[in-house]
Amino acid sequence: MKKIVPIIVGPTGVGKTALSLILAETLPVEIVSADSRQIYKYLDIGTAKPDKDILKRIPHHFIDMLNPEEYFSAGKYSKLARQRIDEIISRNNIPLVVGGSGLYVRALLDGIFELEVRDKKVRASLRNRMGAEGVPALYDELRRCDPEYAQKITPADKQRIIRSLEVYIVTGRKFSSWHEENTETAQFIPVMFGLFMERALLYQEINERVEKMIEDGLLVEVIKLKKMGYSADINALNTVGYKEVFKYIDNQISFEDVVELIKRNSRRYAKRQLTWFNKEKRIVWKEVTDLNSLKDIGKQIVKEYRSSLKIDN
Repeated sequence: MKKIVPIIVGPTGVGKTALSLILAETLPVEIVSADSRQIYKYLDIGTAKPDKDILKRIPHHFIDMLNPEEYFSAGKYSKLARQRIDEIISRNNIPLVVGGSGLYVRALLDGIFELEVRDKKVRASLRNRMGAEGVPALYDELRRCDPEYAQKITPADKQRIIRSLEVYIVTGRKFSSWHEENTETAQFIPVMFGLFMERALLYQEINERVEKMIEDGLLVEVIKLKKMGYSADINALNTVGYKEVFKYIDNQISFEDVVELIKRNSRRYAKRQLTWFNKEKRIVWKEVTDLNSLKDIGKQIVKEYRSSLKIDN
């Protein structure tokens, strides 16, 4: 029997979660999150996690798995999500992949090279050097030891500069040479659906979503995170919605600025998501106009998914 896995992608605010709940009313799904931030505990409001009652009612995977400081990557996601998908299918349920992280989805489907080499001391030393010497100095060093990889990233990409230098120092091999290793594609057939809105409507939804996050207590959530010892310096929190609020509670920007910055950066993030997904030729796009259209889209997806299994309606 063919293993068919439905996948819902699209930009932030377009209605992916709402659609997944509509599908759960008809199909025996377990939802596999493909969101690079919902996997972390304590990041609830800013990542728009489903409500607790929904998480109890419908099985969800890759939500609230890790503490914010724990390392996670698209490579790890690919490996673990493929295992989880097989487990869900073994229970005769349908793994419904839902999320806006294009890199996670691509890693899940096509594989991605994941190098396990890590050295905390080397990484800490590089971070200290970056603080003392500046980002350009370390980027120039990367250009000298691995010009191929340096060309693939921007001179301001602190995280990738440190990571590539760390691997070079620890292994003695250029980071770019490791990327030549082969990766395996998934052992299932994806049926991909993408949600999109007319841009003005999407931006309106994003703005309203940000205002609701503020009303629901995003500032309180970030204050709690800070009291727990977290800051925007860690990767999980150096993201839209959190980094802006950290600046606000550190008195770097005003409340009015923090709201407008989150809205602006969320719109920009949505644009980047659409640019990424538009390059994916396996996606069947569905236009969202309102909640009723999501219900119609849900019916279409159920029909198309069943058709892929050659099941009569």
